[in-house]
Amino acid sequence: MHHEIEGVIAQTLHLALDEGETAWAANGSIVSLDEGMEWRLKVPGGVGGALKRSFAGEGVTLTFVESRRDGARAVLGAKHPGKIAVWDLSEGAMLATRGAFMAAVGDVHIGVTVAQRVGAAFFGGAGLFLQEISGKGLVFVHGAGDFLDMRLSAGEKIRVSTGNLAAFADTVDYRIRGVGGCVKMLFGREGVFMTELEGPGRVLLQSLQRVSGAKRAASAAASAAPP
Repeated sequence: MHHEIEGVIAQTLHLALDEGETAWAANGSIVSLDEGMEWRLKVPGGVGGALKRSFAGEGVTLTFVESRRDGARAVLGAKHPGKIAVWDLSEGAMLATRGAFMAAVGDVHIGVTVAQRVGAAFFGGAGLFLQEISGKGLVFVHGAGDFLDMRLSAGEKIRVSTGNLAAFADTVDYRIRGVGGCVKMLFGREGVFMTELEGPGRVLLQSLQRVSGAKRAASAAASAAPP
């Protein structure tokens, strides 16, 4: 397998696979396929995985790509501008927030895990269910805007605004913290809570917030309201 990341504003992932090699990809991510590259929908983790994925909001299936000849290429993209980061699973398992997973190659297990802390799940922006990718291989993560690639040491903490968290190592703990003060909550535009991450481990932040459908609708309603 060989991969290249191309582009500046809206990057694409180019995968070259030899005969028999396979890759997982997010649904709707295919830009183009060479002759000899086949794809189908497949449920990672079987029936149990399908149930968990339905709760996670990631869709029950993923796109499963398989090469029928050496050197066949698949080009993958995202639905919005942003960058692609590579996560080597030799560093350990990783957790991806909704919409961040783009593709994975190698002997990987793609599952869904429940958030460690209920408060962080509902108010921290990561969601109650997170995609967990482990095994041996590479994971490609898409982030809105640019990436901030951070390595937290043991006990090191950072606070992250809702929607800016893309992915993090399974060794990183996360919880919510109130922004503090009524004025900041009402007019600071950071929300009532922020997510606190504590190392050790790698953290990928996206510079543009990935806005959920509910939050987008609420913003639209607020903008349309009469003064």
